[in-house]
Amino acid sequence: MNKAITATAALIGSIGLFASLAANAADVDNPSGFYVGGGWGQFNLDVDDLGDAGDAIGDIVEAEDNAWKIFVGYRFNPYIGVEAAYIDFGQASDGFDASGTHGNFEANISGFAPYLVGTLPLGPVELFAKVGYYFYDIDLSVDLDAPGPDFDSSSSENDFLYGVGLGFTLAERLHLRAEYEVVDIAGTQDSNAIWLSGAWRF
Repeated sequence: MNKAITATAALIGSIGLFASLAANAADVDNPSGFYVGGGWGQFNLDVDDLGDAGDAIGDIVEAEDNAWKIFVGYRFNPYIGVEAAYIDFGQASDGFDASGTHGNFEANISGFAPYLVGTLPLGPVELFAKVGYYFYDIDLSVDLDAPGPDFDSSSSENDFLYGVGLGFTLAERLHLRAEYEVVDIAGTQDSNAIWLSGAWRF
């Protein structure tokens, strides 16, 4: 998590430098068209309800893992675009305390997300916001250290997700961005990801 925060801070600092240069730019090309890219990030999960695992589990906080995604998009103009991504949130895991025992859980989450993306170009720097829907598979396992039934489940779900971020473009083609994204996964209090990604614009 600390590495992701440090990298994000460094990238945002770089974006600030480009923003100051953008103030002196008279005209910067913001092309429309296709782009492809990928990203690496940190996924954070705060479980509120494990459903069939029961109400005995009392404390699961800040489960996390590395995440990655690949995506393709199309910009209709400098302001509006669409994007489709395959997102793998890794294997978020944590320990917990339960009535008379303790143990650990693991959640494997991956799936596909289409987005609508709105962009505000400011020279080579861009502010953007995106909204989408995440269609994903989730494999959940709960292992108790004391004698008793463990729990495993697999299901296919779909939930709302949205994000905001900053990006800048180098040589009119290479686009780099830092992004914060919230995923409204059922049974969680707070699910979010911090992304660093890059894309090539055609």
